[in-house]
Amino acid sequence: MTTRPLIAITAVHDNGNTFLQKDYSEAVRAAGGVPFVVPHTAEPELLDTLCERVDGLLLSGGEDIDPNLYGEEPLPGIGAVTPERDRMEARLAQRFMAADKPVFAICRGLQLLNAVAGGTLYQDIERQCPDRLQHRQIAPRSHPTHRVDIEPGSLLERVAGSARIRVNSFHHQAVKQTAPGFRVNAVASDGTVEGIESVTHRFVLAVQWHPENMAATDEPARRLFAAFVEACRTR
Repeated sequence: MTTRPLIAITAVHDNGNTFLQKDYSEAVRAAGGVPFVVPHTAEPELLDTLCERVDGLLLSGGEDIDPNLYGEEPLPGIGAVTPERDRMEARLAQRFMAADKPVFAICRGLQLLNAVAGGTLYQDIERQCPDRLQHRQIAPRSHPTHRVDIEPGSLLERVAGSARIRVNSFHHQAVKQTAPGFRVNAVASDGTVEGIESVTHRFVLAVQWHPENMAATDEPARRLFAAFVEACRTR
């Protein structure tokens, strides 16, 4: 019997509640993993123990990243930030990468990962880059609205199985300066960074869109979760 890897998924914490869109856990389950929602905690030892015992980390979407995390002052257009979540996820990301365990980051997760690793963000692309596409779609979450061009030879290209795909879009922050040790692996037609990946780890991959909302019907989205879970299974 094939072992199903245990996948830690970060979640939104609000007013004493922890919640996660079902699509995240369902996509992990369908790919062969066992989803585990990370409780909100500030205990470093608990987070370190979690890293030791689970096989991979999925950084989910949510609120804006606190600009203090990447050395900037807040600008007009930034939304709600959750510094405690930032700190918790930063420690998790650092510990998982230090252990070379797989990390898959989605939307806010990409932004958090880039900031933690030493990169910067556009706090609000609608104000700072007014010529960009619509990146906060009004269409259904499962509907792909714009194209993404994937860098040839990248991990993302190998996983997605294509050099150009269409994705959904629900963000207003984006990568400005890519973190050291990472490469851009995908861009939208307006130049917005849509994906990054580590050049030193075996599987640290981040995308700006929401493949969990598309995995039930979209082959590249399904392949992303399948590759992540397989990387978590393989030591």
